[in-house]
Amino acid sequence: MSSPWTPRRDASPENSRLLIERAHEELVAGNDGDRRLLDVRPLVRDSWRRSIDSLVGAEGLPPLALTFEELEELRLTHPLASVMDMIRSLLIPGDPGESGVAVAVGDASGRLLWVEGDRGVRRLTGDMGFVAGADWSEDAVGTAAPGTAIRLDRSVQIRGAEHFNRHVQPWSCTAAPVHDPETRRILGVIDVTGGDTVVTPQAQLLVDATARAVEGELLLARMRERALRQAQGPGGAQGPDGAPGPDGGARRHRTRPRAETPRATLRVLGRDRALLELSGGGVETVSELSLRHAELLLVLATHRQGLSAERLSELVYGGADGTVTLRAEMVRLRKVLERHAPHLVPASRPYRIDADLDTDAHQVLSLLDRGAHRVALAAYRGDALPDSTAPGVEEFRETVRTALREALMAEASVDVLLAFCDTDAGADDAELLRLALGMLPARSPKRAGLVARVERLERS
Repeated sequence: MSSPWTPRRDASPENSRLLIERAHEELVAGNDGDRRLLDVRPLVRDSWRRSIDSLVGAEGLPPLALTFEELEELRLTHPLASVMDMIRSLLIPGDPGESGVAVAVGDASGRLLWVEGDRGVRRLTGDMGFVAGADWSEDAVGTAAPGTAIRLDRSVQIRGAEHFNRHVQPWSCTAAPVHDPETRRILGVIDVTGGDTVVTPQAQLLVDATARAVEGELLLARMRERALRQAQGPGGAQGPDGAPGPDGGARRHRTRPRAETPRATLRVLGRDRALLELSGGGVETVSELSLRHAELLLVLATHRQGLSAERLSELVYGGADGTVTLRAEMVRLRKVLERHAPHLVPASRPYRIDADLDTDAHQVLSLLDRGAHRVALAAYRGDALPDSTAPGVEEFRETVRTALREALMAEASVDVLLAFCDTDAGADDAELLRLALGMLPARSPKRAGLVARVERLERS
């Protein structure tokens, strides 16, 4: 089946990129009287103003709003999960690798839950944070089709430099909100991102039609469920959402209780003394931990299955004979956590943390798994607990650094590679510098500086 995103000869040309970029700069500078702003579409101009009022950065990257576990939970429970096959068949039929577009489905707040389609496009757009779990609301990234479509409650097309964020300007996108077929509240958003072909009138009609087809399918599914309930009667066998179970027996709703404990994040990247952040219910608290307590928490967060006293002693103190010292330190750690985060107090036999404890280092690994190389690099603020000599920390530190380096070498754009070469971790990496040098155009002004750095490293 041919892709609906095959380039059309009669596709309308984009507005002048240079003109829009200059108008954007004037608007940011507060010069509302510049006549060039008249050449920017009112929809875009209004969205830029909202972005500026919300203090959205024009160079920033979207925040990762969902952990891997939260993303999986939402994928299981979100109303649009049941219609994902329909969305795929309408927007990326045939071989997704030849579609030339990335198709994203997000929730009502603009958090992306699924990003599928052309692997090459997803790899490139991942560098700007267009990945599952990222927040693409207008308040987070400014003018972009998913967030602006939700904000205006209508389908939207954003072309190239009309995007508020400069990292997104190489791309164009069309998005449409999806509504509950009965209440008409917004359930989520469908977005198609790619080149010029995704912002034609035909593309907008296709995305709009897909959203309407999804709403129709959701309504039909509810009608079928209600008919089955009536046919079964009050005592009939029921499955999910009241539908009969396949074996004819009663089946209870399977709902997961929501955690009432605050979300905990241990920040160890580039820090000698870790920060323990607790957030929830609109309240956020931050506590600074000693290096030893940070080492213990990081090792336990890395080994979720738990560790014996001997093994934990080896990973923290370098030998199993440190168990007496370990137990004394665990007593002190428990006292600290009882004051600030009682739900994180480690259990024993084996030592483990039963509550959810995220770390900024694990967030970097999660971003790499999702293909968000530029976002991962921005989140990588240095090695984990750089002054620690605990064997478990040293091992994990090298794991994160190696994973970042290998992911960037395999798939990242040259701009992301160059940014990594400017960090402490990549500054003396001659292999990485040579790779970036080979990816640069022959006449790039950056080549001379890279050649000098490689030659200096080879001489040393």
